[in-house]
Amino acid sequence: MRIGILGSGDVARVLGTAFMATGHEVRLGTRHPEQPELAAWLGKAGPKGSIGTPAQAAQFGEIVVIAVHGVAALEAIREAGPAHFDGKVVIDVTNPIAVGADGVPQLVHPAGRSNGEQIQNALPSAGVVKAFNIIGNPHMFHPTFPGGPPDMYICGNDAGAKKAVVDLLHDFGWPSVIDIGAIDGARELESLCILWVKSALNVGSWDIAFRLLRK
Repeated sequence: MRIGILGSGDVARVLGTAFMATGHEVRLGTRHPEQPELAAWLGKAGPKGSIGTPAQAAQFGEIVVIAVHGVAALEAIREAGPAHFDGKVVIDVTNPIAVGADGVPQLVHPAGRSNGEQIQNALPSAGVVKAFNIIGNPHMFHPTFPGGPPDMYICGNDAGAKKAVVDLLHDFGWPSVIDIGAIDGARELESLCILWVKSALNVGSWDIAFRLLRK
């Protein structure tokens, strides 16, 4: 498939590389194509990778991934053009995080709703699925931990969109995907990111992930 990714930071580039490794074409959408990191990414991407504007990436993708800073997600959608998302699966990877004066990260939800809910509201004709937001980008593709593969949590309103994302996650090396329901579950998943960050700070390692134990 063709995958459009809004963003050009570490998460966007890691996911872009992973999508290409699983056979898809990728276009990153950015306002800053001059970044040296993008030149390096493009040099390794080969014919399956390209860079364009946010609007070009959204228009290009059969699936569109939102991988910008969480607090800038709605602005990125407006710049890309909401009509370019109509009828598509949209994967929301974002966490709207700000760091307080005490250095502790916290969620910023100006509208009282999660980013996932606000993105779905901004894109009523798209199937928004929250995914990938509870793990560091080095482990988004084929996560390997001594205790076995971790679990990925997702949520969204559209069953077909979630099925498509589950299939992609399986291709990415996530055998266990837990669907917690409608898009309002993004409130819990975005809070889970804060738990992940605080846990990492406490144990002194970012190489951590969540796994649901079953009996």
